[in-house]
Amino acid sequence: MRNWMPVLFCGLAIPISLFMWLGNVALSKIWSSDTYEEPRVIPPMRWLFSTLAPLTLMTVALRRRSVSQSGAALGIVVAFILSIASHPFFASLVVFFFSSSRATKFRAHMKRRFEHDFKEGEGQRNWVQVLCNGGMAAQLALLYLIDCGCGERAIDFSKEYRSSWLGIAVMSAFACCNGDTWSSELGSVLSQRDPISIISWRRVPRGTNGGISLIGVVVSLLGGFLVGFGYFVTVRYTVDAKMLLVSPPQWPIILFGGIAGLFGSLLDSFLGGVLQFSGINEQGQIVDAPGKGVRHVSGLRILDNHSVNLISSIITGVTIPVLALKFWPVR
Repeated sequence: MRNWMPVLFCGLAIPISLFMWLGNVALSKIWSSDTYEEPRVIPPMRWLFSTLAPLTLMTVALRRRSVSQSGAALGIVVAFILSIASHPFFASLVVFFFSSSRATKFRAHMKRRFEHDFKEGEGQRNWVQVLCNGGMAAQLALLYLIDCGCGERAIDFSKEYRSSWLGIAVMSAFACCNGDTWSSELGSVLSQRDPISIISWRRVPRGTNGGISLIGVVVSLLGGFLVGFGYFVTVRYTVDAKMLLVSPPQWPIILFGGIAGLFGSLLDSFLGGVLQFSGINEQGQIVDAPGKGVRHVSGLRILDNHSVNLISSIITGVTIPVLALKFWPVR
C-alpha cells in the first residue's frame, strides 16, 4: 500500500487543485460583484503546485519517519497555505524542515544519554510540534494572501511595504525555529563542555532548558542564514526580472535570516530558562517535570517546550521586520 501512496497523491492532486481553482473563480466573481473590485483569481497551475508539493513533501517526511501521521496531516495544510501565498514562504518551510530534521537525528546516541524524553525515528514531530513551529508563519501567510494576494514579490519597503513586512516576518519565524533547533540539537553534542545558563551564567548539565554554548550560538546564526538563503534564492528565480531591476538589493534577507536565527534561539533559551522546569533524575538525564529522585536545576513549571517555541517564533516574526524596515537598503 505504501508503494502506491505517491501515485495516489499525484492522481488526487489534479482534481483537488482543479476543484479549488473553480471555487476560487466562483468566489472571486461573487466578491467582485459586491465590492466593485477586480476579481483575484489564482492561476490553475499555482493550485496544482500548491497541492502537489505539500503532498510530496509530507510523503517524503513520512517515509523518513520525520513526522507522525498527525504531523503530516497538519503539515500538508501549513505547506499548502505557504505555497499558495508565495513560493519563497514554502521554500523557507522546506529548508527549515529538512535541515532541522537532520539536526535532530545528528548523533542521536549521545542525546539519548542526557535527554529523558528523546525519541528517535517515527513520531518525532507530531501535530503539536508542527503547529508551534509553523503556525505563526501560516497565519502571516494567510494575512499576506488576503491583503496582498498570491504571488512572489521583491522586498521593497518603499513600494511594497505590506508584502515586504509580511515576507520578512514569515522568513524570520522559520529562521527562529531553525536557529533554535540547530542550537539545541547540534550545540548539545558538538560542544566539548557543559553549557552555561543564560539566567545564572553558571554551568548546567547538557540538555537543560536555558543552557547556551559558544558553538550553539554560532550554529543558531548559521541555521538562520540557511533559511534566509533559501528565501533569497527563491526570490531570485521566481520574481519577475524587471521587478528585481527596480527593487533594492535582495541579499540582506540572508543577513536578517541569520539575525532571526540568533535572536530567536537566545529568546527561546531565556524563556526556557525562566518558564520551563529542568531537573535531573537519578540516571543523570534531564527531565521536564518534578518527581521522585528528581533534583531541580532551573526554571519554573509554567510552559512546556512547544509553548516556548511558539512564543519565540511569534516575537521574532514581529520584531525582525521592524528591524529590517530601519536598515533595509533603498535603491
